[in-house]
Amino acid sequence: MTFKLSAVLPDLSPWRSSRGFRLLWTQGLVTYFASSMAMIALPLQIKDLTGSPLAVGAMGAVELVPLIVFGLYGGALADAVDRRKVILGTEAALGLLAGILLVNAALPEPMLWPLYVVAAGVSACAGLQRPALDSLLARIVPHDQLTAAAALNSIRWQLGAIAGPAVAGVVVAYAGHATAYGLTVAGFAVSVLLCLRLDPAPAAHDAEKPSLRGIAEGARYAWSRPVLLGTYAIDLAAMILAFPHTIFPFLADDLDAEWSLGLMYAAGSAGSVLLSLTSGWTSRIRRHGLLVIFGAAGWGLAVAAAGWFTDVWLVLVCLAFAGAGDMLSGLGRSTIWNQTIPDGLRGRLAGIEVLSYSVGPQLGQVRAGAMAGWTGTRPAIWGGGVACVAAVGVLAAVLPRLVTYDADTDEDAVARRAAREAADA
Repeated sequence: MTFKLSAVLPDLSPWRSSRGFRLLWTQGLVTYFASSMAMIALPLQIKDLTGSPLAVGAMGAVELVPLIVFGLYGGALADAVDRRKVILGTEAALGLLAGILLVNAALPEPMLWPLYVVAAGVSACAGLQRPALDSLLARIVPHDQLTAAAALNSIRWQLGAIAGPAVAGVVVAYAGHATAYGLTVAGFAVSVLLCLRLDPAPAAHDAEKPSLRGIAEGARYAWSRPVLLGTYAIDLAAMILAFPHTIFPFLADDLDAEWSLGLMYAAGSAGSVLLSLTSGWTSRIRRHGLLVIFGAAGWGLAVAAAGWFTDVWLVLVCLAFAGAGDMLSGLGRSTIWNQTIPDGLRGRLAGIEVLSYSVGPQLGQVRAGAMAGWTGTRPAIWGGGVACVAAVGVLAAVLPRLVTYDADTDEDAVARRAAREAADA
């Protein structure tokens, strides 16, 4: 049997078959790099103005509530209006907010309060935009290419997450806050031009206006589908029980390797990139629930090993494996959502996913910090990893529909595939 490199390289089918996907992929990469400039410059400017770690940390507090509230509302909005208009409007709004940062930074004495206002505004725009972006994917990519599209999107995200902050750090250090904000404005201007080239994505003719009743309808649908419920539950369990990032500085001290702190934060992204770059085989998988389960269990097992080993290089390798596991689980979740959720509910379900995405890591950091104060740093890490593996096992046992999910036979997936084929015809 001969090894074929093409069997593991990313599947480029969505890029070749969908103009809309190419535009969104490029637009997203531009946006990641543009926002990275502000993401680095904003907390540094708060630090320069105040000299207070508490003032810098307060930025996270003002971001969380708008993300949750507007994420849920954005999900209902994405099902009620043209999703292209939501994406275009929020990109333009993000550019205007970056312009406010630029004007403030150019003042002889920059003010502090606009930085928090803009941080909250950016979080609100992100909450509004993400459901529209996530729910648009299934419209522009063929049904059998959704896993490949998720893998390509993850490559884009990881490129932005790794290279964006690195470039932004150099720009801020050598050219200053105003230059970074100026580049952010320019990046969003390019992104808006790309969004203008997207085809309209109107809501169904009978779509209702955004409302609490509509949001509740989406929540009831998710609750009624054990497969979807399992993806949310496993993701929350993995993040709450085994997200140790907040105590990495203490782990570096415990290992007498303070120099490794940056590598600890980067290792997970490196593992995710490696998995994405060798993700060609995932396009042939039909049991996507198993990807979710094994990926989340692998994340927990690798985090447990990272907390157990005392050699810093082994710890970094374990964290890279954890990132790969998280990415594998994410590919499974994204594919199941796009394969099974009706188009008219896809925005609201994406809004619920924003809630999961934002709350899980936040609670995970609280859990890690509290447990570290009680048991010590390394037990807090390996204990959380073990608890994650156990929780994933329990959830798999009580939600067998997730374990047996098959894209070729699941009734919701079959119905969505038929609807997509009818629409294409």
